[in-house]
Amino acid sequence: MAKQQQVVIVGGGVIGLLTAFNLAADVDSIVLLDRSNVGQESSWAGGGIVSPLYPWRYSPAVTALAHWSQDFYPQLGEHLLARTGLDPEVHTTGLYWLDLDDEAEALAWAQRESRPLRAVDISAVHDAVPVLGPGFNRAVYMADVANVRNPRLVKSLKAALLALPNVTLHEQCEVSGFVRDGDRVVGVQTKQGEIRGDQVVLTAGAWSGDLLKSLGLELPVEPVKGQMILYKCAADFLPRMVLAKGRYAIPRRDGHILIGSTLEHEGFDKTPTEAALESLKASAIDLIPALADAERVGHWAGLRPGSPEGIPFIGAVPGFAGLWLNCGHYRNGLVLAPASCQLFADVLLGRKPIIDPAPYAPAGRI
Repeated sequence: MAKQQQVVIVGGGVIGLLTAFNLAADVDSIVLLDRSNVGQESSWAGGGIVSPLYPWRYSPAVTALAHWSQDFYPQLGEHLLARTGLDPEVHTTGLYWLDLDDEAEALAWAQRESRPLRAVDISAVHDAVPVLGPGFNRAVYMADVANVRNPRLVKSLKAALLALPNVTLHEQCEVSGFVRDGDRVVGVQTKQGEIRGDQVVLTAGAWSGDLLKSLGLELPVEPVKGQMILYKCAADFLPRMVLAKGRYAIPRRDGHILIGSTLEHEGFDKTPTEAALESLKASAIDLIPALADAERVGHWAGLRPGSPEGIPFIGAVPGFAGLWLNCGHYRNGLVLAPASCQLFADVLLGRKPIIDPAPYAPAGRI
């Protein structure tokens, strides 16, 4: 595709920010719009494990994006740190899964996909993670799993974009609909007026489906609430990530420990609840009994962009020339962002794609 005059990106989470970053060298100008401040929704609220929670339970489409992203994240972190001085803290700790019901399937997947997941003796887990609670019997471990400090990733991406002369960020700029010229989408409507573009990219996470309804399209992306709690401990308190019964503990470098997360279908309500707090605290103490006495410094909720099988929509919207999607990443937006945004840029710009784009194409799925 020829160099674009202007690309309008709707939604300033990690997907929107990284989409803008990946396109900036090849388009004349980019306008990125967000209804609040960039990166304040699920990009801020998530845990940042650079792996699906149970990677062997996903389709090859999700796996392909996850593997590319996992391999790329360390250099993305280094690149953003060098450009902005803001470190996204891509922190490789490894991850222990405890007492899996489908351990055999996990190990078979690892062998098939050549991923370094292996069974380990539970005593080795207690040696590596002395604060782990009692009562666990089996474990599998993957050494190269990292976590990214997602609020810092957002800040770093924003700073990188603000330094680019051809990128404009408009925060507090809610999009209410699309501007059309026949079958072509030529811009968006906002309270501040129309903003025109040669291409319009929807990266609005859980809000993407609502926006497309104005075009008569039914995109199966809906908000799925997740709640988290945060503790402050010593910097070396938890050396590895641990996951059991769908709940995880993630250490940050400075001793913050994230515990998550719930899975709730409550529409766009993201009010933290007492019931979820008690459930998360119980999971935290089950995993790491010492957290019963630790300082709890946060409790929040975010809205994931739920989608069928967690397969994102990446590509052109059929019947609406000029309109593109990069959304619907469900529980894995932070994991899949580098690959999704690179693939999106490849498709938009007509380059050879990093992986086969067919499974993510909106055509036939909306």
